[in-house]
Amino acid sequence: MGTSEAVGQHNDVPRGAILGAGALILMTLLAVAAVRLSGIDIREPEAPTFAARELRFDDRPDGSIVVLDASGRTVRTITGEAGFVRGVLRALARERMRRGLGPEQPFQLTAHTDGRLVLRDPLTDERIGLEAFGAANAAVFAQLLQAAPADASRNPTR
Repeated sequence: MGTSEAVGQHNDVPRGAILGAGALILMTLLAVAAVRLSGIDIREPEAPTFAARELRFDDRPDGSIVVLDASGRTVRTITGEAGFVRGVLRALARERMRRGLGPEQPFQLTAHTDGRLVLRDPLTDERIGLEAFGAANAAVFAQLLQAAPADASRNPTR
């Protein structure tokens, strides 16, 4: 018995099941395309805001990140690796660079009444839901909402 005969004899999946699965996949793709092309926003509406702040993040030569409020006052200096903060900022900065935009405009950090914490770029409308990365990571940003501007005499990075 040749190899081609052995392959042809072991077709255990009924033709109808294969056609049905293919039709289901095609219908799913068409439904997704229809919703995307219709412009309907399928995101859950945002809960009311209970705290918000505009912040800029400046990298320093020593590797730290200086967090500035909308008036340019230093809120906090983040030292050390700060991998989560750097990763979030890198994602937003990459989209700005892709569009030819600079770092001058601050980001908006918003806490919602449902517990969501969102960092949004008003220039690109990119949003990162920070609570999705765990409480410890979100807490780094949550502290920036309440932090008072640092006293310039105590903060040499200003």
